[in-house]
Amino acid sequence: MTRTAEPQVAIAMKGYPRLSETFIAQELLGLQQRGLPFAIWSLRRPTDAARHLMHNQIIAPVRYLPEYLHDEPGRVLRGVLRALVRPSFSRLLVLFLRDLWRDRTRNRWRRFGQACVMARELPASIRHLHVHYLHTPASVIRYAALLRGLSWSFSAHAKDIWTTPDWEKREKIADAAWGVTCTRDGHCELARLSDRPDKVALLYHGLDLARFPAPENHSPRDGSDAADPVRFVTIGRAVEKKGFDDLIEALAGLPCTLHWRLTHIGGGEKLRALQAQAAKLGLADRITWAGPKAQTEVIAALREADLFVLPSRQAGDGDRDGLPNVVMEAASQGLPIVATDFAGIPEFVRDGTEGLLVGPGDVEALALALADLAASPQRRLRLGQAAFARLTQDFSAAAGLDRVAGLLKASVAEAR
Repeated sequence: MTRTAEPQVAIAMKGYPRLSETFIAQELLGLQQRGLPFAIWSLRRPTDAARHLMHNQIIAPVRYLPEYLHDEPGRVLRGVLRALVRPSFSRLLVLFLRDLWRDRTRNRWRRFGQACVMARELPASIRHLHVHYLHTPASVIRYAALLRGLSWSFSAHAKDIWTTPDWEKREKIADAAWGVTCTRDGHCELARLSDRPDKVALLYHGLDLARFPAPENHSPRDGSDAADPVRFVTIGRAVEKKGFDDLIEALAGLPCTLHWRLTHIGGGEKLRALQAQAAKLGLADRITWAGPKAQTEVIAALREADLFVLPSRQAGDGDRDGLPNVVMEAASQGLPIVATDFAGIPEFVRDGTEGLLVGPGDVEALALALADLAASPQRRLRLGQAAFARLTQDFSAAAGLDRVAGLLKASVAEAR
């Protein structure tokens, strides 16, 4: 694809670019490499100060919708006025009012306004819409597709599957041409609500191994030397579903003779609370809160670590992880993985083979697993090698990218 190619697909998401969504950047770059002309539409502007290298390689044009309708009233008014004269507006109005009756929120009105803006501003070359996430972004794309008479499809991931009401998921799946999702857990949930068996496909993101260096030999640290402690690393936004408060409790329960350090990479709303928890438990000087990092810095941290830990669990609102990319990124550097037997994680990590799995919220078991691997460099080596083999043999990104590119190209061809 060149810079002058007319985009045929509009790919939408809640925010772009985002450091926490490397899987989306990987897909966009992969589609570009496979010759699909597309444009990016984002419901909000970026909030991360840094960008991944992949973002700099993506040449697709980016368009930002008004995040809050009152910020760009003229643009919204022009979109609504144009929508009023479209033949499809009466159908959209019926759909929107039915949605609004069941979801009487300001956010629902925002989705309607953003959709009107998008429908007015979409280039004539666009033949199909695709959206990442089945909740808010999919509402905008569903409304815009109806206004413009276009087909649309979706990629569902984690929070959007588990926090969206059944009625909304069912109706969106029925209106979409097709969809994909990235874990067996999520696929079973969406298949339960699908209007036909083949509507939603299971498609792992996988990892583009060309972006990662080969793993290095890891240190034989066993936690016995205070001058050279075992190094744990964890990556993810500080939100409830990541279970980082469980991790801190588990670290506080490690033997006092075990010398360790933890690096956390990521921002998030609960970061200060986690820091306060660590200080209260006397762990402040053992934990580095690195904040959000670009992928080159994430890889560097993984290469310096001895094991990766991620204690995911279900949040109070039902939110949960899919298969976090960071688990596969840790495997790319030959790290053993300590994680919870929850959501999409056991689809990659098999207990005792690529790492150790414990029950979500089981702090005592998490502490025992960390202590076990911290003191066992040879076992860490075996598990890390198995994790790398699992990644390279079964979770390469190429097959999934080929499939998505093929589906999108077919949708474009059908629209001609």
